[in-house]
Order: sequence, then C-alpha cells, then structure tokens
Amino acid sequence: MTGDLAAGTLKLSWARAHMPVLEGIRARFEKERPFRGMVLSCVLHVESKTAALALALKAGGAEVHLAAGNPLSTDDDAVAALLAEGVDTRARKGESTEEYTAAIGAMLQADPHIIIDDGADLVALAHTARPDRGRILGSTEETTTGVHRLVALERSGKLRFPAINVNDAEMKHLFDNRYGGGQSILEGIFHATNLLVAGRTCVVAGYGWSGKGLASRLRGIGAEVIVTEVDPVRALEARLEGFRVLPMREAAPAAEFIVTVTGMRDVVGAEHLGLLRDGCVLANAGHFDVEVSRAALLAAASSHRRVRAQVEEFTLPGGRRVYLLAEGRLVNLATGQGHPVEIMDLSFALQALSAEHLALHGKQMAVKVHPVPPELDRRVAEAALPGFGITLDTLTPSQREYASSWEIGT
Repeated sequence: MTGDLAAGTLKLSWARAHMPVLEGIRARFEKERPFRGMVLSCVLHVESKTAALALALKAGGAEVHLAAGNPLSTDDDAVAALLAEGVDTRARKGESTEEYTAAIGAMLQADPHIIIDDGADLVALAHTARPDRGRILGSTEETTTGVHRLVALERSGKLRFPAINVNDAEMKHLFDNRYGGGQSILEGIFHATNLLVAGRTCVVAGYGWSGKGLASRLRGIGAEVIVTEVDPVRALEARLEGFRVLPMREAAPAAEFIVTVTGMRDVVGAEHLGLLRDGCVLANAGHFDVEVSRAALLAAASSHRRVRAQVEEFTLPGGRRVYLLAEGRLVNLATGQGHPVEIMDLSFALQALSAEHLALHGKQMAVKVHPVPPELDRRVAEAALPGFGITLDTLTPSQREYASSWEIGT
C-alpha cells in the first residue's frame, strides 16, 4: 500500500462533509441494515467520494469489496482510508492491466449478491465466468458505456440477472454527466497541461450529456468550440446552441484541442493523424481508452516521449508534434480529481438506493435492464434541495384541484 492514511482520512472527511444526501442515506442504512448478510462487489473509480459510498453500504450491513474501474483513476490515499475502515479494496494508481484484471476477478470470487459497476466490466465477467448467475440478485450501472453493454446483453437474450440503469436517471445524467463532466474534464486538461484554453479552437467529439456540459464550459472560458456527431438530432441541437458542427475530417485540421466523449472506438484514428496541426492536444473523457487510438499514434510517430507526468508527445511526419493526455484514458480522473463532490453526492445516493432496491426486490424483478424507480430519483432530488439553498413553492388547494382535472380529462 502506497497511500497516506492521514491524507486519505482527511480527504474522506472532506467528501462526507459535502455529501449530505448520501450521509442521510448512510444514517438510515445504519439503523435499518438493508444489506445485512449480503456481499456487495463494486468496480468503481476509487477515490474519496467512492469511499463515502462504500462506507454507506458497509453501514447498511454489507460486506463490501471494491476494485478500480480504471488503472489510472485511483487515489491511493483513499485506498489507505478504506482499508483502515475494513473495506476490502484492491486498487492502486497506475496498476498494470494484469493487476486491474485480477482485481475485478477478485470481486467475482467474493460471490456477491449485488454488483455496483462502472462500465459493466464486472457484469461482463460474471456472464462469462459464472453463466449460472450464482447468487447475484442484480447490478447497478452508472455509465453510458456500461448501459450499452447491458442493453446488448438483454437484446441478445444473454442477460442473466436484472440490472438498474442509474446512468439515465434524471438526477444522474442531468447533473453528473453535464455539470460534473463539464467541470472535471476541464480540470483534468488544465492540471495535465497548464495550457491556455481561452481563444483556442476546441473540438468536442460527441454531444451527449457530457459533451453538452463540456462544450458549454469551453465556450464559457472563451474557447471556439466545434462539435462532431453521428446522431442527426444531437447535431442539430449543437448547431442551435451556437456551435459549429463538422465531421472529424474537417474539424481536425483546425483543432488545438480535441476531446472525445462518445463511448466509440477510433474517434481519432489513423485516418485523422495526417490532418492534425502541430501542437494539437488529444484527450479522452469516455470510459474506455479506445476513443483516441494510441496504437495509431505509436505506429505513425517517428519519436515518442513523455514530456509531463500525464502528457505524451508524438512526433508525426513533417515534424508535427501531437500530445496525448493520460495515455488516452479517462482524463478527468487520470489527471484530475473527478467530478465535484456535490455532484457525486447525487449520483452515489442513486447508486446506494438502487442497490437497496435490488436487495429488497431483486428476486422478484424481471431479468432486463430497468430504469431507476422514479420515486428514488425524486427522493434524491428532494433531499438535495436544502444543500443548494432551494425552497419550493407548493400548490394551493385550488391549484391541486385544477391539476387533477388534467388527469381525468375534464
């Protein structure tokens, strides 16, 4: 273990102090113990906010096991704090592919009742290594990439247990993906490069919720933003928000920064490298390290070196230099601190409540990908209001009567 326990404890305390929704759930879990006698295996980005989630689940009676969802996203100090709290945590920053794979394997070997996943790596392993389902009641998933994998399993008839799609809950994608991603991706780029973004031409590949948040933040700090898309609706939305929308082959020559947020492979691939200008910075904010092809960069480069802690320089034909951040991995966690604490309070509150829903109802749930029950979404929203200084209006009796007339069509 290389983490600093004292530093990890302080980081965890800071996170918990700014996560009132999750802390309220933890206090209830401690009384009701919904996970008594259950094993929960989690594959997530292991840092202080995740540690707060793990401790909330443990307070609910769970035996919690935790592995990293990305080899570069771990905060070793948070690992030290979790181990001190008795949470089996198998992660370290910069772990090898072999270590990463072995840790996920250990999560399955723990024989979980519930899986909490980020990217569906553990779910995928469960379907290949334990096709009989074992005692798994179900899983929760908080990433677009992971949901795509779950839906593919369901469509092929191979899904073996119910899964809850936390990613598409309103209290997740409206805030985590848009505001959390918008801020944390920029922070990761700033920390890795120390370069000016204002006045630069930045290409955002993908205009989903994370892409929307990133594009708006880039514009807000003075960047010129170009969006690339494959979806006609999202492309129109980006254009009507005032962004230029171009195919990557036309956007790449103008780009000083390219950030991929798509979930698709080879968004910046071999065919684009000859178009890049000298000094272009490439970053990926999608879950897996396949969106910017590092293999294509290595094949095309006459030389390659690391020029900053998380910046690789590739010299391409003609002497053009291109810079890849964080080896093409998730830039906001590999080089930054991930989403803001208050945002992850909302997302992890949904994860905790969804896991509780599986504990209580998993045996009766159909084997398919389920949305988060709307009442859980609303519960998190209502619990979050005081922390943001929000007080709602309430309907008067006559307004409630008027609203009820809509429901009965009078």
